[in-house]
Amino acid sequence: MAGDRKYHERTVAPVPEPLAAVRRLAGEGRADYFCYEGPDGFAVAADPVAELVADRSRLLLRGPDGDEERPWSAEALRRVPALLDEVPLEAWRCYGWAGFDLAAARDGLTGLVGDEPFLHLMIPRTEVRFHTSGTLLRALDPGDLDALQERVETAPPPAAPARPGAVPDRDAGAYLNAVEKAVRYIRDGRLQKVILSRTVPVGFPVDLVASYELGRRANSPARSHLFSLGGLASAGFSPETVVEVSKEGAVTTQPVAGTRARTGEPARDAELRYELLNDAKEGFEHALSFKIAVEEMAELCPDHPVLVGEFMAVRDRGSVQHLASTVGGTLTAPAHAWDAFAALFPAVTTSGAPKQAAYEVIHELETSGRGPYGGAVLTYDADGTMDAAVVLRTVFQRDGRAWLRAGAGIVAQSRPERELTETREKLASIAHYLVPQAG
Repeated sequence: MAGDRKYHERTVAPVPEPLAAVRRLAGEGRADYFCYEGPDGFAVAADPVAELVADRSRLLLRGPDGDEERPWSAEALRRVPALLDEVPLEAWRCYGWAGFDLAAARDGLTGLVGDEPFLHLMIPRTEVRFHTSGTLLRALDPGDLDALQERVETAPPPAAPARPGAVPDRDAGAYLNAVEKAVRYIRDGRLQKVILSRTVPVGFPVDLVASYELGRRANSPARSHLFSLGGLASAGFSPETVVEVSKEGAVTTQPVAGTRARTGEPARDAELRYELLNDAKEGFEHALSFKIAVEEMAELCPDHPVLVGEFMAVRDRGSVQHLASTVGGTLTAPAHAWDAFAALFPAVTTSGAPKQAAYEVIHELETSGRGPYGGAVLTYDADGTMDAAVVLRTVFQRDGRAWLRAGAGIVAQSRPERELTETREKLASIAHYLVPQAG
């Protein structure tokens, strides 16, 4: 629109240690920032100039020209691009998270939706994108570019390995009972698969920036994130993407299901890999997730073939290894990235099949609301590009209370003890790297 403000940009030399620079930028005590590691590298955005927040009653845009509010409806996600386009900025990128409850709200299942927001996006005043070819600095005020450059170029060396705190894992009996009940529901025909999760309190305030750096150096995620936004803070290492959309309309999703541990011992990990590839339960669980992803992609992209980039490859993701597939398609105008997000969210690998039945079982059997867990962290650009990753292997913190969450895919062949063990294997990807706050 006419009169839009522009970002001022400067490209400086590549940073030898992007994680150390991320630590410098994120550790400056800002109330609101968002770090997202996408396919091109790390990016750190700070100081929102506009925010989009949704709960079960409304979709609220807080912009530089004032607030705009619209009632929540099943079509709200389709309206996100038009609403963001009203922000008087050019070439913006927004960062944020979508909570698991967004799916039930989208589908009209308001009785399953909690009172907290389930979508929070921000467009930043300043932004740093780290690439191997150079470091892009962006700021609405040109005077901020010098300060950004100084902070990036004088980032400290990698931190000395911190000593993580111990996270006790107690009271697992409730999870075993929930899995037993879910298996009965599945065998009775209520649904085919459900991902049940459990919460593990950390017990001490976490230095999220130090934990993120320590954990990222040890993990091999598909994406990672670190943020503090609206009073909620989080750091995590995602094993898969929910949806990737290019500005040309190419769409990709990465269903990941089927798990075995990684021990760091090559011979033992090879044995576990063989076991993963040949276990009937794990293969069925993955095949079901893959089937749903293909069906959703075919419905989303009816004018183009569904493309399978890989099927049941093994991906190393920190303390575990997973079966992974890649499914793609092409959007036909006027469909856009938020149509793709609405069609594929939440990932079948964090919900179940059929999805609505899974929402109901999750609401019944899990002891607390998920918040962002099982949802997505994402970036969305003014040109229609989107990258959204599942929120798993994550630590959350609010008001000094920190917690972890992990789940497992439950099918008819599931054994409760094995599913509990799987949650512990996944928790190790984040629990072993939690650094207590100083003091």
